[in-house]
Amino acid sequence: MRHVARCWVLMGLAAFWVVFCMGCGPKEPDQTGLVPLPEKETKKLLQSLNSTGQGLPSWEDLAASIQRSLAALDARDGKQMLLQTPNLQLTVHDVQTSLRHMLTILPELGSDPNLLSREFACYELRPAPLFTGYYEPRLQASLQRMPGYPYPLYSRPKDLQRLDLGRFHPRWKGQNLVYRIEDNKVVPYHTRAEIDRYNALDGKAEVVAWLRDPVEAFFLHIQGSGQLELPDGRTTYVGYAGKNGHEYVSLGRVLVDRGHMDYAGLSMQSIQAFLEHNPELMPDILFTNPSYVFFELRADGPYGAMGQKLTPMVSLATDPSVIPLGALVAMEVDLPGDQSEDTLVGLGLAQDVGGAIKGRHVDLYCGSGHQAGRLAGRLKNRGRLVLLVSKSALPSANLK
Repeated sequence: MRHVARCWVLMGLAAFWVVFCMGCGPKEPDQTGLVPLPEKETKKLLQSLNSTGQGLPSWEDLAASIQRSLAALDARDGKQMLLQTPNLQLTVHDVQTSLRHMLTILPELGSDPNLLSREFACYELRPAPLFTGYYEPRLQASLQRMPGYPYPLYSRPKDLQRLDLGRFHPRWKGQNLVYRIEDNKVVPYHTRAEIDRYNALDGKAEVVAWLRDPVEAFFLHIQGSGQLELPDGRTTYVGYAGKNGHEYVSLGRVLVDRGHMDYAGLSMQSIQAFLEHNPELMPDILFTNPSYVFFELRADGPYGAMGQKLTPMVSLATDPSVIPLGALVAMEVDLPGDQSEDTLVGLGLAQDVGGAIKGRHVDLYCGSGHQAGRLAGRLKNRGRLVLLVSKSALPSANLK
């Protein structure tokens, strides 16, 4: 009996040990980066795409945006490598092939829901990326200095220099040094505080326009472009012409760290409201962000980093080392609304970059005006981003 009892005890311990080990043993590492999407998931996602949620009456209305990306890529060397990851490598030519393939099948997407999954391979960005939004603001401005318009928008300064460090060593590829020369020495360019508080650009840069409101001017720097409503009723545009090379510092994070706000209620609108109601704190808080953007007048806009016009709810700013410029993507993200959230499930194009857009962070261009600004200021959700690559652009080794 003792022998039998001992056997049952040992068997129980063994069973416990198996269960315990199964729960506590080494786990398979989560996949990160661009991960090939299984066929079943690919079909489910691509069948759910809806152009009307992006303001496109049909998929054929995406053609102009695709052609703009192609126009920018056609000026580059087709052999240039745009993406190098363990699962996927893409050249300029590969991205061009995918875009041209999409153009040819756009008219058929509405009638054949499985067409995309047959023609394109999918690579999902994991872990799930953060979606934020940006927009083209409309601001009251004057092209000449006059009463009521005291805040300048500067053109690119004459003494601002930019150096491609990749020319000196491969490890610095893609990195640039922005600087100026002072007393025959290379020094960092002027910060926001030096420019706006101490007028460091006097005699160094032209003023392209004058604005009414310093907070609106600050957020225009973040958006990178805008529409200017002039005193005589005309509208003109300003666009990005360069920056001072300093790292962007999030105003929201500063306000939270200083105890003025909490993350739960943080949005562009809540930050603007706080600054407007606390004018005595405003200059010091704005100067915590040393990054500064320079502008140029334009006939229309807005334009992204590819030098092409952006499309609302289609164009995305991405980190090019993660999602290369010109790339075609499928996206799924909840959009904040007044009463509830709507889910955007559509096709997008990587057509822009941003100083704060690094790694798994994408910025959706939401359009122009107040409503677009409201959406952009509140969008801060995790979503899905899937890179679409024409199967004809991939060697068989990449079709996993």
